[in-house]
Amino acid sequence: MSKKRITVLLAEDHMIVREGFRKMLELEDDLEVVGEAQDGRQAVALVKKLRPAVVLMDIAMPRLNGLEATRQVLKAVPATKVVILSAHSDDAYVKDATAAGAVGFLRKQTSSHVVCEAIREVQKGNTFFSPTIARRLHQLDGKSLDRAGRPQPRNARLSSREAEVLQLIAEGQANKQVAAELDISVKTVEKHRQRLMEKLNIHDTAGLTRYAIAAGIVESSVQLTIV
Repeated sequence: MSKKRITVLLAEDHMIVREGFRKMLELEDDLEVVGEAQDGRQAVALVKKLRPAVVLMDIAMPRLNGLEATRQVLKAVPATKVVILSAHSDDAYVKDATAAGAVGFLRKQTSSHVVCEAIREVQKGNTFFSPTIARRLHQLDGKSLDRAGRPQPRNARLSSREAEVLQLIAEGQANKQVAAELDISVKTVEKHRQRLMEKLNIHDTAGLTRYAIAAGIVESSVQLTIV
């Protein structure tokens, strides 16, 4: 009797990167790619439908970034394990990822052997971080941890919906577009926008966009759209 495969969902907005990971994982007898998502919102929907054991989740994705997608994935399907993939591995990104519920964090430059090892380890219920990241986590000052011993996120003041609205605003969407994307009223979007500005003490869209970039909610290329 063949061993049950570990099902994996790939969430990455660059097709060529997704194809590379898929081909890499297809070489492993115990791993199976069951779906691919090109943005965070699609990732959440596919997890609800396919219920994969593990999600390899990019952080910087359109419509819904990987951190917020991770929160929504784990709320909908708590049994799924999320491993973050990112081109960045500074402490702030790692803190945000672990606070969102990710049990692994790998740089995209990580070798295929390590990626496969990470998938197997988190499936067993363990955590897995790239070696250099793991060493830094052990060195975290206690002041950087919350009461549960988890790293404090940078965006702790924002609710899940506020983070969604902030990302869409930073991506250049008008209130009406945000309302349609989130299936809420324009008036509700306006309230969220106002609350964001009050919480962050930022009073214009350009400022919100800069904050979203600094917090890793959107990619820095969005800066090009700021007038």
